[in-house]
Amino acid sequence: MKLNYKHALTMFCAAIAPYQAAQAMTVQPVVIDLQTAGRQMSQTITVENTFATPLPVELTVQELDLTTEGVKQTGKDPGDLLVFPPQTIIAPGQTQTFRVQYVGDPALAKSKHYYVTVAQLPIKLPEGQSAIQILYNFQVLISVAPLGVKPKIEVQSAEATPGTGGKTYATVTMVNQSPAHGYLSNGHLRIVEKDKSGAQVFSKSLSGAEIQQTMGFGLIGGGQTRRVAVPVELPSADGTVEASFSLDN
Repeated sequence: MKLNYKHALTMFCAAIAPYQAAQAMTVQPVVIDLQTAGRQMSQTITVENTFATPLPVELTVQELDLTTEGVKQTGKDPGDLLVFPPQTIIAPGQTQTFRVQYVGDPALAKSKHYYVTVAQLPIKLPEGQSAIQILYNFQVLISVAPLGVKPKIEVQSAEATPGTGGKTYATVTMVNQSPAHGYLSNGHLRIVEKDKSGAQVFSKSLSGAEIQQTMGFGLIGGGQTRRVAVPVELPSADGTVEASFSLDN
């Protein structure tokens, strides 16, 4: 008896854009900001088929919960986003545009967040034929903010955290005092370490581009407190760590 084996490969791509997997398909953008009214209620996702064969894809929505460590998938679609078309077949070398529109509560108390998963669907094989199918899934982060509200992200605390190989890194706790979400990659983060005498022994400033490259976009939801590991090695595990953050205008 011949078996048809399937292997699913999931790509979490909310950290970079555009994302391309093994010359299979490209999805862009991977982070989208929407609003509850006006022209910014909708935006498009473009998927390119770089296969030599037709690419069947399906787009699904799930709401996200925010925690102190980041985002948590709920597996539930509350019906707040309309995606069209939800499913299609993209010809080789062609692109397909999908429209995502917010149709939820127009009077949000604070930002809401979702993953739109772009999933490659398995192809039905001829009777008696077996093959390994590698299926790519890409997750696009969709955030919806209350109309006319801006984020207010600040550093709540900072500390030295042990890492692998005896190294020490900075961990920063960020808090957003606004109901609207924001991103660390839209600002500048400065890390300072002082020794026991209070003398500065280390200082490092990260631009928005550096934050995105090393940490991702750094989503901080409305009213969220989030601990963020900063990939900056500190000279000492015994010093005190200070941090400051400012959003770019």
